[in-house]
Order: sequence, then C-alpha cells, then structure tokens
Amino acid sequence: MLEVQVPELAESVTEGTVAEWLKKPGDYVEKGEDIVELETDKVNVEISAEEAGVLKETKAEEGDTVHVGDVIAVIDTEASEGTADSSGSGDEAPKKEEKKEEKQEAPKEKQQPASSESSSSETSAGSGEERVVASPAARKYAREKGIKLEEISPRDPLGRVRKEDIDEHGSKGASSAPKKEEQAPAADPEKPVIRERMSRRRQTIAKRLVEAQQTAAMLTTFNEVDMTNLMELRKRRKDKFQEDNDVKLGFMSFFTKAVIGALKKYPYVNAEIDGDEVVLKQYYDIGMAVSTDDGLVVPVVRNADRLDFAGIEKEVGTLAEKAQKKKLKLDELQGGSFTITNGGVFGSLWSMPILNTPQVGILGMHKIQMRPVAIDNERFENRPMMYIALSYDHRIIDGKDAVQFLVKVKELIEDPEQLLLEG
Repeated sequence: MLEVQVPELAESVTEGTVAEWLKKPGDYVEKGEDIVELETDKVNVEISAEEAGVLKETKAEEGDTVHVGDVIAVIDTEASEGTADSSGSGDEAPKKEEKKEEKQEAPKEKQQPASSESSSSETSAGSGEERVVASPAARKYAREKGIKLEEISPRDPLGRVRKEDIDEHGSKGASSAPKKEEQAPAADPEKPVIRERMSRRRQTIAKRLVEAQQTAAMLTTFNEVDMTNLMELRKRRKDKFQEDNDVKLGFMSFFTKAVIGALKKYPYVNAEIDGDEVVLKQYYDIGMAVSTDDGLVVPVVRNADRLDFAGIEKEVGTLAEKAQKKKLKLDELQGGSFTITNGGVFGSLWSMPILNTPQVGILGMHKIQMRPVAIDNERFENRPMMYIALSYDHRIIDGKDAVQFLVKVKELIEDPEQLLLEG
C-alpha cells in the first residue's frame, strides 16, 4: 500500500483545500497520473501518484482543509488494472454492500425475488440518508445545498448519487434557499438569502487587501493621458507586428515599457520596506493583475526591461491564459516589484487601486473615452483620453515623486516614438 501525502507546496504555504478528486476509489491510476487537485492561497496544485495501482481509499472530502504531510489517499500498488473492478472499491463496492442489505431484509418482507439492481436502487432511495449510496463529495455537496439524499432519484443504475443528480434535483424545486430558511427560522421568509463559503483564494485576497490598507500609508494620485498618438501608431503597425511576431500588439506592452522608464527615474517606487530598511530593487519584475472566476491573481512578467514589445505581449498572453485555466505555478506569482492593473477592460473610468504588498506602487489603467480637450485658447478637439492612477506607500514615496512618476508615464505614452527610443 502507498500512502498519498500532501507534499511541500511552497514557502509559507502549509495547507490547502481539496478542490476536486480527479480519481475515485476503485480507479486504476498510472504512475505520475494526477489524482487530486488542491486549492492553495495562490494557485491550484495537482498531486500525482508516485506509483501505479488502484486507488483504494480517499481520506479527505472535497472542501476539506489538509496540511502538508497529511495522508489523503491510499493506493494499492499490488493491484493491476484488470483487478480494479474487483478490488472492493468504487462503484462495485456499493453494489456488494447493497446485496448484503438485501439479504438482511428479505426474511422480514418475504416478497418475491427481485433483481439486485432494482432491489439496491429501492434500498438506496428509501431507507434513510445513511444508507444511500453516495461518494463523500456528493454527501458534502448535498449537505451544503440543504438537500436530503433520500429525496434524490439517481441516474446511476446502481443507485449511486452523484453531484449531477443533486444539481438536477435542485433545479426541480429543491433549491438550497428554502432549506437554509428552515435552518434559520429567524430569517424573513420574504427575503431569502443564499450563503456561500468563501474559497480559500477569496479569503486570502480579502485578508491581504485589508492588510494593505492597515499597514501601508496608502495614497493615490491621478492624471489623464491623451491616447491619440499611441492609437494611431498601433493602427499603423498592428498588422505588420502580428505578421512578424505572431502576437497582437496591445496597449499593455506600451504601458509596461512606460512604467519601466518611470521606475528607472524614480527608483523608490520600485522598492519595498523591510523593517527599518528600504530595499531598492534593481530589477523589473512587473505584476499583471488578471481577473479570474476564482478571484484576482497577479502573475509576474520577469525581467520585463529585457523584453521587447513582442516578448511582453507574448508573456502577458501566456500568463493570462494560465490564470484562466488555473495552471499558474507558484513561482509565477511571487516576487514582483511593481504591479499594473487594467480596470478599463471592464469599463472602469476611475478607480483607486490597492497596493499589492509588499510592493509600494501600483498603476491603474482605465477605459479610453472620447472627451473634448482644449487645444489652445480657441480650439477644442475630441480626443481618446484615459485616466491613470498611481497608488503608493507614502511612508517611503513622497507626493512629489509619485506625481512626477505618473507624469513621466503620461509623457512616454503620449509620445510613443520617445518610448520606442528609450526602450
């Protein structure tokens, strides 16, 4: 037998949540095949089998918190793939258990014999939740939804209740809201609510954002950028750029280059506080905030100052895709020196971004919107304008430097030829 333990995840990460079992008891697993996915504070980690065999037992349910070193599963390394169905686990195990129950009840009822499938199905559906055949994950899911397992009609011929059956039952009217009202009779029945447990990642995001506001002397300064020249340059060059580099030319590469230029001129914005010391970073690992279904993550473009525009666009695209597919590695999320966030993709016109501590600066980009701009005392023109914001830690960055940093970013974006020359 081989015990599957929670491995060392990363520095300062000591626990995780069982997000999904990729294999169930009775399944045969190959060496190196993923069997479970854990959700940590930052990324999802898949644990693979160190040896081939049959997954005999799982010791944690989906949603459970597990720590480094905990045994969460057992693999029978002596069982071969052909014996998986007869190993006493998986779908076959409930079937044997149901047959045993059938024999115990037959003398009492003295009914005509029935097939094992129909008998077990009836026993599963009508003899109480403790006797319903269901995986630990399905039982936990049903409890969270406030649904009794014996109320569910499973589609499995063996009577095994799965999460899909619970969802289907809920869609027919047994939703979680009424059940939760029964559990909390003090609530107003005319104002139903649904309670959802925060994911581990969402809890970590909440904790870090509050810490940032409590530990840093955070201040935000604003400016606006005329995007006319940059948009005209991009329009002229985007087709050739994509043809030469096999990647689209977006705005993020320009803003990354502009930020790096400003950081070189105002190095305290590219720093962090360590006790009573200021650590000035002489490298430019730029974090890019990415919104996912599970919350905000900030993968890092390493050594962005050494990348050309195509290199930045490719790296940003790759990291964003990994974030959406939950494939980011821990080292792709650690060690950034400055962060860029773009609320403009969701339509935000104006915001005050929160620091990604221990960094002391974050740039917020916003929606490009046509606005009338005074050209001189007599003329106005409609121009594509963007508000930009710099949130900074006032403990080590003076207001003058913060304002001039943002002005430098503005100047480089409004004069992209200068940006190209300096880059």
